[in-house]
Amino acid sequence: MTVAFNKEDVREGLKKVYDPEIGINIVDLGLVYDADISDAGDVLVTMTLTSLGCPLGPVIVQEVQGALREFPNIGDIDVKLVWSPPWTPDMMSEDAKDELGMW
Repeated sequence: MTVAFNKEDVREGLKKVYDPEIGINIVDLGLVYDADISDAGDVLVTMTLTSLGCPLGPVIVQEVQGALREFPNIGDIDVKLVWSPPWTPDMMSEDAKDELGMW
């Protein structure tokens, strides 16, 4: 089976997932560190949250899985939460910083 999507497609798909507290997608927030795709179409998303005790972490993980299930022939979807490197506002895209009024 040929996988019909790539890492950039996954990143674009994850832009549909918003941090409910901040209101910006998780890619532009800089929360998504990597996405590995196996030959079988399994996806491993390595990401972090804005804080270690983020109460909405489980919700965000579910939304990541839901957003990626839309891909044709996708296999297993796993989300690996990591805390190193820790997230900082410097990781946000320029668009996200502009939206939040950060210069």
